[in-house]
Amino acid sequence: MEFSGNIVKSLQNKSILVTGSTGFLAKIFIEKILSVQPNVKKLFLLIRATDTNSAKQRLHEEVMQNNLFKVLREKYGEDFESFILNKVTPLPGDVIYENMGVQNTEMLEEMLKEVDIIVNIAANTRFDERYDVLLEVNTFGSMNVLNFAKKCVKLEMLLHVSTAYVCGETSGVILEKPFRMAETPNGELGLDILQEQTIVKDTLNELRDLNATKEEQRSAMKELGMRRARLYGWPNTYTFTKAMAEMMMGQCRGNLPLVIIRPTVVTSTFREPFPGWIEGTRHVDSLAVAYGNGKVKCFLGNPTYVIDMIPGDMVVNAMIVAMVIHANQSSVEYIYHIGSSSKNPCTPNKIADFGYKYFVKNPVIGKNGKPIMVKRPTLLTSMASFRRYMSTRYILPLKVFKVANVLCCCNYYHQSYSLMKKKIGYVMYLVKLFGPFIYFNGIFDDQNTDRLRTAMNSNTVDAETFYFDPRCIDWEDYAINIHLPGVEKYNNLKL
Repeated sequence: MEFSGNIVKSLQNKSILVTGSTGFLAKIFIEKILSVQPNVKKLFLLIRATDTNSAKQRLHEEVMQNNLFKVLREKYGEDFESFILNKVTPLPGDVIYENMGVQNTEMLEEMLKEVDIIVNIAANTRFDERYDVLLEVNTFGSMNVLNFAKKCVKLEMLLHVSTAYVCGETSGVILEKPFRMAETPNGELGLDILQEQTIVKDTLNELRDLNATKEEQRSAMKELGMRRARLYGWPNTYTFTKAMAEMMMGQCRGNLPLVIIRPTVVTSTFREPFPGWIEGTRHVDSLAVAYGNGKVKCFLGNPTYVIDMIPGDMVVNAMIVAMVIHANQSSVEYIYHIGSSSKNPCTPNKIADFGYKYFVKNPVIGKNGKPIMVKRPTLLTSMASFRRYMSTRYILPLKVFKVANVLCCCNYYHQSYSLMKKKIGYVMYLVKLFGPFIYFNGIFDDQNTDRLRTAMNSNTVDAETFYFDPRCIDWEDYAINIHLPGVEKYNNLKL
C-alpha cells in the first residue's frame, strides 16, 4: 500500500455525504473534517427528520450546539454560524427508504452529481432492539446507501462503519477478512437474509392476527432477533444485522470502491478536539457506573482475556485516512479492524483496578449526601462464577425477604424486597447484555490497519494529525484522568 499525497490536502473541495450524522462517531467525524480542512466543499448530513426545518433544528441543537464543537466555535467566533451554513447541508431523510428518504428532487440531483465520498455511519446500536427495527436500519438501510452510492456519477468511494464483533462468538485471532454471503460464525447452514426478512414479516402478521398489544409485539420481536442471532453464532441482534449488512454490501458492490471499518468498543476521545468527550455510557461504562454507585461490588472478566477498547477520535482518524488512500480503488473490498487488543491490550483485572482507584479518589455522593465508599471489586472470571456470586449474595437473600414480606405484611419488608429485586434485575440485565463482550476470548488482527498507518506515516504532518496507533495509550492514565471523568462530565452523571 503506497500513498505519496497529503491527507488534509486531499480533502479540499470534496463533497462528503454522512449518514447517521447525529450519532457519536459522526459528530467526531464532522468536527474533525471541518477542523483540519475548512476548504472542504460540502458536508451533506442525513438527519432523520420530517422536513428541512426539522433537520436544521436537529443539526443546530444536537450537533453544532454540542460541546464537542466548542473549539471550532472559539476559533471562528461570531463567524461560526456563517461558516457552518456555508459548509453543511442538512438533509431530512432516513436510510430505511430508497434514496435514503430524500424527497427534494433538486437536492437529489445535486448530490448525485456532486458527492465524492459517502460515509455510512447510520445504525441502531442497541444490542437488544427489536429484530424488525435492526434488520430494517442496519442491514437493508445499508443496502439503500449502497444503491444510492452506485448512482453517484463522480463517487470515489463508500466507507461503511461496521463493528469488529461481526465475528460473533468466536475466539483466537480474528482476521480482517470480508464476510461472504451466508457465512456464519458457528458454521450453521441455511442463513438467507431475504428469508430473515420474510420471517420477520410473517411473525408480525401472526402477532397482529392474534391482536397482540404493542408491548407484546415489541417483546416478541426482541426475542425473535436474539433467537435468530444465536442460532447462527452471534451474541445479539445488533452484531447479527451488522454482519448481514457486510455480506450484502460485499456481494452487491460491483466495482464500487468499498471500505469497511470495524471498530471494537469505542470510548471517549483521547486527544481531539479535547480529551474525554463522550455521549452515553458504553459497554463497560455501564458496569463501572453501577460499581461507583454501589449497585455492584464486582467486576467481570477473565484476566487472561483482553477488553478491546479504542478512543473515538482514533476511529475517526482511521476512517479519514482509509477513505482518502482508497479513493477510486475498485479492485478489492478493504476491511480494517480499529482496536487495541493486538498492539496494546488491556485486561479486565486492570480495568477493575482503574475503576477502584478512580472511585476511591472521586466517590459518588449518595442520596443521603454522604460519599459511597467502594471496596476493591471481586473479579468474576466466568459467567458460571457470576451466577454463583449472584445466587449467594443476592438471590438467596431475596427469597428470604420474599418470605418475610409475606409473613409480616410489613411495609419495610415490602420496600426492601422491591428495591433488592430491582437492583438484582438491573445487574442481571447488564451482564446478559454485555457478557459476551466482557468474556470475549479473541484478539483482533490489525495487519491491514498497520499497513494503513505505514502508508500515512511517510508524511509526518499527516501522522500527527490523524493519529490512530493504540500503542500511544497509557490505559491507567486514560481511564483515571480522561475517560471516567469524561463519562461523568458529558453525560451529567453523578459519579
